[in-house]
Amino acid sequence: MDDVMLSVQDLHVEVGGVEILHGIDLDIRSGETATLFGPNGSGKTTLLMTIMGFPKYVVTRGSVVFKGQDVTTLSVDERARMGMGMSFQRPPVVRGVKTYDMVAACLRRESSAEEIRDMAAAAGLEDFLDRDVNYGFSGGEMKRSELLQLIAQSPDFVLLDEPESGVDLVNVAVVGELINKLLQKDVRIRERSRSGLIITHTGQVLDHVNARIGFVMIDGKLTCKGDPHEILATIKESGYEECCRCAM
Repeated sequence: MDDVMLSVQDLHVEVGGVEILHGIDLDIRSGETATLFGPNGSGKTTLLMTIMGFPKYVVTRGSVVFKGQDVTTLSVDERARMGMGMSFQRPPVVRGVKTYDMVAACLRRESSAEEIRDMAAAAGLEDFLDRDVNYGFSGGEMKRSELLQLIAQSPDFVLLDEPESGVDLVNVAVVGELINKLLQKDVRIRERSRSGLIITHTGQVLDHVNARIGFVMIDGKLTCKGDPHEILATIKESGYEECCRCAM
């Protein structure tokens, strides 16, 4: 738990020539799960997409350091090979690619059909393996499909963009179970090697996934950090105005 897995330092990011992030500093340690709160349009998804390396998000100042290496200029696939993985708020539909083949590709090793079907069954997706990725899936099925692919990929660091968005209450519990598996929540804290950063708008995911620290982003800046449950309670009671006052 003493090693920093991800370090974001004085990060300034532009999209289409407009600066969205204004000097973000953020450390997440090995084995640590963090949450990111903030109103719509505050820059939360921009931060995740920048960490993952999508080219639309241009770093004008600062750096992203992953496992001790500066990855600011590396591509998405290079970061993925180093051990980053991401689940999107609105997962894309991939026509012409079967879910089975996508999971097999994410495993990056020889695997049996039985192994893949067992993984899919644990996510409640065994009957979806012969269907195109996310095509015709419900919101909950899409999120479970994304998490199944991440579990197969087995990344060291996971970025989750509103995993509870568009998911009914039953599926939120299943999504929580899959996130816990992905983040090794069944392993003692000192023995965990995977870390995660989870954007949550409603906080529902915290009913199922334990996070150690929470951050609040407003207008492209991190305004405060602390216990995620306390932050969520403050937001529910007083809105983000209280978080704005913390930054003053």
